[in-house]
Amino acid sequence: MPRSPRPAARVWAAFIAFALWLPSTASAAATRGVHPGESIQQAIDRAAPGDVIEIERGFYPANLRVSKPITLRGIHRPTISGGARGDTIRVVSPDVHIEGLIVRDSGDSLLDQNAGIYIQPGAHRAVVRHCDLTYNLFGLWIEKANDVVIDGNVITGKRDYPSAQRGNGIQLYNTTGARIEGNNIGFVRDALYIDVSHHAVFRRNKLHHSRYGTHYMNSYYNVWEDNDTWFNRGGLALMEVRDQVVRNNRAWGNSDHGIMLRSIQDSVIENNVVAGNSRGFFIYDVEYTKLLNNLVVDNTVGVHLSAGSTRNEVESNDFISNQEQVRYIGARDEIWGARHGNHWSNYLGWDRDGNGIGDVRYEANDMVDRLTWRYPMVKLLLSSPAVQALRLVGQQFPVLRVPSVIDPNPRMQPSHTDWRQWLGRHFAAGNSTSNATPAADAHE
Repeated sequence: MPRSPRPAARVWAAFIAFALWLPSTASAAATRGVHPGESIQQAIDRAAPGDVIEIERGFYPANLRVSKPITLRGIHRPTISGGARGDTIRVVSPDVHIEGLIVRDSGDSLLDQNAGIYIQPGAHRAVVRHCDLTYNLFGLWIEKANDVVIDGNVITGKRDYPSAQRGNGIQLYNTTGARIEGNNIGFVRDALYIDVSHHAVFRRNKLHHSRYGTHYMNSYYNVWEDNDTWFNRGGLALMEVRDQVVRNNRAWGNSDHGIMLRSIQDSVIENNVVAGNSRGFFIYDVEYTKLLNNLVVDNTVGVHLSAGSTRNEVESNDFISNQEQVRYIGARDEIWGARHGNHWSNYLGWDRDGNGIGDVRYEANDMVDRLTWRYPMVKLLLSSPAVQALRLVGQQFPVLRVPSVIDPNPRMQPSHTDWRQWLGRHFAAGNSTSNATPAADAHE
């Protein structure tokens, strides 16, 4: 039977293990400081993978290239200025963290896609957190880089440029696993431009004073949650996508649509507030999608529905005080609310049994509505006996009836009891280029 090692042998074994461990501790991550007047790029070049470079408050003219997995951390908000040329910071390596910096003054070449921070293909797991990216063409350009985290940044563009000559706040292309959370983005072309990017989360972002709050296409299995989009031309524009969850967002005061759903399948759109837009929802070529418990209030048109949007489940929504609840162009009736019904503030039926459901079905449009869409001057005659007689004839003689959205179970009361706070939040001239924000923001 083998004998256990003698005490002296155990001591020598422990000493040898300690000696082997020393080089690894010597190569552990170091923290390096950069002070005003010193070169950040030199500190990056000298750093070892895993090092932290702490940049003291100051103004640093530089176009940085980060080619190793390190952390750039600002102390008291230092400013990195790209001098109006190229990218202010280009990230080449995976696992780069950038925190607490003011990053500004990129070049303005749309051809070269100049950005405040350019995360190039292969720079996976980049993290940009609590930075101010200002007066850059693109705030962040992210391409073929997976599992990036963009969190808590303030991004503003070259606001003195015409919209078409600006870049986007965050451009995300051909990625998976991105987390875009808690950012405030405005005065750019599109606040979020997303293409071919899957399994991502977009949460708690504020998107405003741009062309689109979100310009989004060809992307699947993503979550949009708790975002605010206001004073844009369009709020959330989701196109050519499937398997989306769009919940608890607020889209208000946009000059065109609040939420655009175009060519979408197999998605859930729920618990959103869409208020004060020209068109609340614009729904075009949408199938097998659930619209549940949304508040659509005080829009010029609550829902613009067209292009064969059918086989959708539309339940428990509140349509309140829209000048036109639904504008539907189709060849046959579209049934909404077959299970639980929706609330329509202009419903004129009754509830004799007191069960909360109207006894007469709701029809969104009739032949007079169709006439006013084609000939807007007819609106001048809406209160005339002739137009009222035409409406009555359309109701009594089905041969003159036009296809409409039908709700067989209209609910007598809304489920959103706070709907009044969303009245009056309309787009006004100048809002797209000014700092104006509504006096009352229920989310703040």
